[in-house]
Amino acid sequence: MYIAIAGNIGAGKTTLTNMLAKYYGWEPRFESVGFNPYLDDYYKDIKRWSFSMEIYFLQQRMKDLNAVMQSNHTIIQDRSIFEGVHVFVRNNYERGDLSDREYTTYMELFNTMQEMMVLPNLMIYLRKSVPMLIGQIQKRGRECEQTMQIDYLQGLNERYEDFIYHQYEGRVLVIESDEMDFENNPEDFRKSINRIDAQLFGLFSEEHFQ
Repeated sequence: MYIAIAGNIGAGKTTLTNMLAKYYGWEPRFESVGFNPYLDDYYKDIKRWSFSMEIYFLQQRMKDLNAVMQSNHTIIQDRSIFEGVHVFVRNNYERGDLSDREYTTYMELFNTMQEMMVLPNLMIYLRKSVPMLIGQIQKRGRECEQTMQIDYLQGLNERYEDFIYHQYEGRVLVIESDEMDFENNPEDFRKSINRIDAQLFGLFSEEHFQ
């Protein structure tokens, strides 16, 4: 089984991925943030480094997806290849940080690779407002993220809404996470577990949690 955690920068994906992996005994997989050779340069000059960084992410996520498809046990992934393309790459293109030529080249490559891809059994979308995202980004203190512009985060949020509600064809569980604290509030985590169980194992109907 393949589970993906989706959400904007600072939405809490890594925390929830770790907690769900521990609770269910799933194998976690994470984005190559700490080892990304383009990330620092990207935040300093997004237009200059967008194409290089997105190509790097694409090949890393394809490697991860290949590992998922070859695995015989459940994997939970912090951000999937699909949102990387339809949210982050699309956002950079609409901002003018990717040229028409770069975007066309990227999408041709992705569309070729897409024939070998599988959708997650469940995508869990952590929906969080921009002010809450900013608070979380400041709290965790990654130096490369501290100069991130508000309109960049807002653009990503808008692309996420379009992706989740209008483009993505797989099963999605939306968690409104502004008031959620999975790490420090056991009740918040329990409620999320119950909703995940309902989606994956049919233990309850989703209406039970409305």
